[in-house]
Amino acid sequence: MEILAFGVQADEKPLIEKAFEKAFEGQHDVRCLGVFLTEDTAPIAAGYEIISTSVNASLDHKVLQTLAAGGTQMIAQRSTGFNNIDLEVAERLGITVARVSYYSPYSVAEFAWTLAMAVNRRIVRASNRTRDFDFRLDGLMGRDLRGRTVGVLGTGKIGEAFTRIAHGFGMNLLGWDVAENPACVDLGMKYVEKERLFAEADLISLHVPLLPATHHLIDATALRAMKDDVILVNSSRGGLVDTEALVTELRTGRFTGVGLDVYEAEAGLFFLDKSLEAVEDDTLARLVTFPNVVVTSHQAYYTVDAVGQIIDTTVQNVLDYTAGRRSENVLVPRPSP
Repeated sequence: MEILAFGVQADEKPLIEKAFEKAFEGQHDVRCLGVFLTEDTAPIAAGYEIISTSVNASLDHKVLQTLAAGGTQMIAQRSTGFNNIDLEVAERLGITVARVSYYSPYSVAEFAWTLAMAVNRRIVRASNRTRDFDFRLDGLMGRDLRGRTVGVLGTGKIGEAFTRIAHGFGMNLLGWDVAENPACVDLGMKYVEKERLFAEADLISLHVPLLPATHHLIDATALRAMKDDVILVNSSRGGLVDTEALVTELRTGRFTGVGLDVYEAEAGLFFLDKSLEAVEDDTLARLVTFPNVVVTSHQAYYTVDAVGQIIDTTVQNVLDYTAGRRSENVLVPRPSP
């Protein structure tokens, strides 16, 4: 059997091929494609019982119906998030769906801090200047984080890792989540209502999943409640932030900095080279023009450690499927015979 993997980055391909070769010893091969799974590319999967997808794949009812008609019976998504998959339709069509429920939380937490420090200390602007041999310091002044307050929305594994780094900086810790994390409490975190967190935090970082209840968690009201000089970082899911509302606030000159590794309309943009095309997304085009905003293309997870864990778990999900086993990674179980 040959397994088809969509949306494979160049750095990932040799890792995926090596992992599948080692696990299956030639019994099953993997074919890696750089294109992402969409309504237009779904017909490529015809004849493949198992496919693997990336976080920006589109797995709505139309795509799932095309996959099912082509014989696909199992989807192994190479990510933790699964808001891009219509699970009800997959179950109705008898398609098994599995994800990667865990990988290195440090990859994302460390990158969130990279964004925070980049906007705080004006790293991008400074780097661009020195490339032109402009060594002035005008406009590059940042601020110490020690003694200031960080607000962490979502204190699971990634939020906890982010909090540990904040504790190392000597910051005051505020948290918001549906349940308290004892490890964060031990570090001195005080759990508060999100409204208080918005009002008091000097740095806010998002680490909650994208669910109907968290869609546009950071809306116009939340943004207006924040300090004028706050630093806002989102390395979780783009849909957590109402981007148009954010642009509106940025236009008034608010916020010390905003670091975004995700964007709510990133599908069809991120992971692709659009440098020679006209930008059709006016909101994103406006967003990247602000000098206090840094946007990266969903790369927080992209370390050799995290990607290796993602691939290993994906291989294990395929092994479990072929052996008829069910693990905690399964979102839609294999239909009963």
